[in-house]
Amino acid sequence: MDHELIREKAAQASSLVADAGADCWITYVRESSLNGDPILPYIVGCDLTWHSALLFGADGSRVAIVGRYDRQMVVDTGAYDRVESYDTGVRAPLLAELQRLAPRRVALNFSVDAEVCDGLTHGMYLDLVGIFRTAGCGQEIIGAEPIIAALRQRKTRAEIAHMKEAVRHTLEIFDLAAGQIRPGATEAGIASFVQAEVERRGLGFAWERGTCPSVFAGPDTAGAHYGPTGRQVQGGHVVNMDFGVRVHGYVSDIQRTWYVLREGEREAPPEVRRGFATIRASIEAARKEIRPGAQGVTADAAARAVLASAGFEEFPHGLGHQVGRVAHDGLALLGPPWEKYGKKPFVPIEEGMVFTIEPRLTVPGHGVVTIEEMVVVTAGGAEYLSAPQTELPLLAGR
Repeated sequence: MDHELIREKAAQASSLVADAGADCWITYVRESSLNGDPILPYIVGCDLTWHSALLFGADGSRVAIVGRYDRQMVVDTGAYDRVESYDTGVRAPLLAELQRLAPRRVALNFSVDAEVCDGLTHGMYLDLVGIFRTAGCGQEIIGAEPIIAALRQRKTRAEIAHMKEAVRHTLEIFDLAAGQIRPGATEAGIASFVQAEVERRGLGFAWERGTCPSVFAGPDTAGAHYGPTGRQVQGGHVVNMDFGVRVHGYVSDIQRTWYVLREGEREAPPEVRRGFATIRASIEAARKEIRPGAQGVTADAAARAVLASAGFEEFPHGLGHQVGRVAHDGLALLGPPWEKYGKKPFVPIEEGMVFTIEPRLTVPGHGVVTIEEMVVVTAGGAEYLSAPQTELPLLAGR
């Protein structure tokens, strides 16, 4: 548990409550190892067993109410002004704190649009509403999405440093993995090599191990979000890998593409080269549109326009997502105005956000050409967090 980082994020949270127009923000959980709330790693850093309430007041106060045996772990963070504990039930200490704060407008840990802000179960919501009635407060209940999203999205220097370290390891392992990509090698074999290197370095996986990495060799593969198979690499295949690692609780998410030469070939076919150049141009066009105050829908449209002008079909997914403690993080999205994305593509981009940019296209007979880069939003625009792939590596066909 990184206590310094938790203190940093808790202090950041205190300034966000008033900005959201709330009198108080409450995160209410129980048995979080079973029903975990996505915000807990930021504001407490441990699982909480009994009913627990983490209160951030608009006046800057920070109070945690937890069960007896969780108390010391929360005290140790140094993130709260007071940590109250109980034996028989949370109601009495929570009522006392609510009566002290007397909040009329309360932000709770739920959201319609953002899964990373939606940790409150319906049962816990009903329980809390009953307590509000008794306390005579909480006349207006709102979702804490503006607070939670900002807390996750506005990366501190410490968070960016952890992510840069994750990116460094990822790129190093990609370089090693290239030596395993040859005719006869299987997707599963290449993935096993990568996983062994992750474990050798004492790192974690950015997402579920069965698909980290995902490896796709040649045409007619699942294309994304699928585990490595026994499919063998052949000359003429485009091979791509989607991979990331976890370092100090923060992850990377990067994709790289290679071409395996056929016997007698000295360069990739023109259609593969054109596809790769189009993807590079698409990424750059999008990156130039990413800046504080812009919307992700604009960057997504810029990337699609490059593919369309080159005669390729548009990709059937958003251009890029935020990255943080999980690979798919945050609220703002680089995406099209499709139903499944709700308001995410229209959420203003802020300094400190970290996004992927990952367009893709298919070259018939060869496979999917895709690159996934990570960028951090600065005051002046978007800067690469990962050294970008600018050349298509040609791997020996024998």
